[in-house]
Amino acid sequence: MTLTEDDKKTVEKYALQNAVKYGQPPQIGAVMGRVMGECPHLRSKAKEVTPFILEILTEVAKETPEQWQARLEQIAPELIEELCTKKEPDKGLKELDVEEGQEVVMRFAPNPNGPPTLGSTRGIIVNSEYVKKYGGKFIIRFDDTDPQTKRPMLEAYDWYIDDCKWLGADPDEVVIASDRIPLYYDYANKLIKLGHAYVCFCDGADFKKCKDAKQACPHRDASPEENLKHWEKMLSGEYEEKSAVLRIKTDIQHKDPALRDFGAFRIVKTPHPRQEIADKYCVWPLLDFEGAIEDHELGMTHIIRGKDLMDSEKRQGYIYKYLGWKYPKTTHWGRVKIHEFGKFSTSGLRHAIEEGEYSGWDDPRLPTIRALRRRGIVPEAIRKFMLDMGVGETDISISLDTLYAENRKLIDSGANRYFFVWDPTDIDITGTEPCIATPSLHPAEDRGNREIEVGPKLYVCKEDAEKLSIGSRIRLKDLYNIEITSLEPLQARYLDDSIVSVKKERMKIIHWAPVNGMPVTVLSPEGEFRGIGEKQIATELDNVVQFERFGFCRIDDVGKGIVAYFTHK
Repeated sequence: MTLTEDDKKTVEKYALQNAVKYGQPPQIGAVMGRVMGECPHLRSKAKEVTPFILEILTEVAKETPEQWQARLEQIAPELIEELCTKKEPDKGLKELDVEEGQEVVMRFAPNPNGPPTLGSTRGIIVNSEYVKKYGGKFIIRFDDTDPQTKRPMLEAYDWYIDDCKWLGADPDEVVIASDRIPLYYDYANKLIKLGHAYVCFCDGADFKKCKDAKQACPHRDASPEENLKHWEKMLSGEYEEKSAVLRIKTDIQHKDPALRDFGAFRIVKTPHPRQEIADKYCVWPLLDFEGAIEDHELGMTHIIRGKDLMDSEKRQGYIYKYLGWKYPKTTHWGRVKIHEFGKFSTSGLRHAIEEGEYSGWDDPRLPTIRALRRRGIVPEAIRKFMLDMGVGETDISISLDTLYAENRKLIDSGANRYFFVWDPTDIDITGTEPCIATPSLHPAEDRGNREIEVGPKLYVCKEDAEKLSIGSRIRLKDLYNIEITSLEPLQARYLDDSIVSVKKERMKIIHWAPVNGMPVTVLSPEGEFRGIGEKQIATELDNVVQFERFGFCRIDDVGKGIVAYFTHK
């Protein structure tokens, strides 16, 4: 069969659209899919019409991109519009519900029991980006009111601020919750006087029985006056830990047990690590209470929190209702799982560091910003990585390869190239004189060359050496060709370029290092790599370089030897 004129026009317009979209001759698969979608009468005869479709595609391919564009505008301008308006998969930040004239105020509220991790960085970047977008205010609030279970680290306060600034998320205001305990006490007094809070003396297990049975505990109906007396005794330290809890009255018969009379304050007599606070207080607010008060006091307009924290919002809703406040607009997002790290907790990492499993918070195996910074990941890559996730309730599973790909785009052009031979073995080469090798500093950038003194002995990687056999011909990168003459010890003879052609013989090209190079240790998530590298690496302190055939690394120390942190391939 042959194509009708209408069929031919359909094929041509989709061929042109495909060519315009990708800037290259149209692809049969993509065009066939569009044609069969619009011309169902051709589906049963696909094999018969394919040669005719190919003829049209061949004719289109002969034309220039300018001719494709002009012809498509002539016969199907709607397809040009489709290319312009076609939506990409949802990425980036969706619009906030902002009232006219409203100043957007958002916060990131970490517990400073360790430095920021990749998990917490999403909150830092997304909140700060929204504030930039709407010209508002970004607040870092340290929720450090648990001096016992999630005990704050004094260094972590500064680490958070430093990492925020490095990420381009400078806070407009920094608030430390442990400085504002009297504020929380004042609101507790108000709620007690209003009859919305009471001091509970139940053992934890006994209260749970009451709660599960939808029954009030024996202390729930005490008068505000009596509760105020008990509250004062709590504050003065007359009660022991776990003997009394201030609870917020809710619906004791609520269908969700988590919302029934939740705890607002508990007694903790462990001194706070901040010396200015230390043992000044023995009654500490729980997170739902402290967060509720602060979000109001600091004027939060929008909150982004994990969908697993919806119960927190519902509990806080009672406080807002009792005090006559309006709750901020809330967006929930799903969990992010990063394949390479799986599940981790800051408390768990802290314990592992204290046990000596990791060298510190910047150990390259850890998911902390401090570790990524030391490895040579740049803040722009992390920002794009986080913003591309968007804000949605769907759980996300993602690999660090995505982050590495973004980082590679940003660092590649600035990273000088060097030879680093890990697990080295030496090779003696006969038939050549000492010389100077001059490999380029970068294959694509006009940045000059480095000079390497070459003698009759060099180092190559043991894994390369193990694949050689007598008679093997190989190319030493940016140097010369050799032929293996002995394996134990490893020896070779020089081959003049006129004797052998790398391209014709498909010779393997391997890198090498001079015997007068420097010892190099690379610290990576997979462990340590030790070897020899070029002397010029020592000029690259704090810079990211690329060790050829190994990967990008940030040069961390150039003392007696070079210490580098592995960035990525």
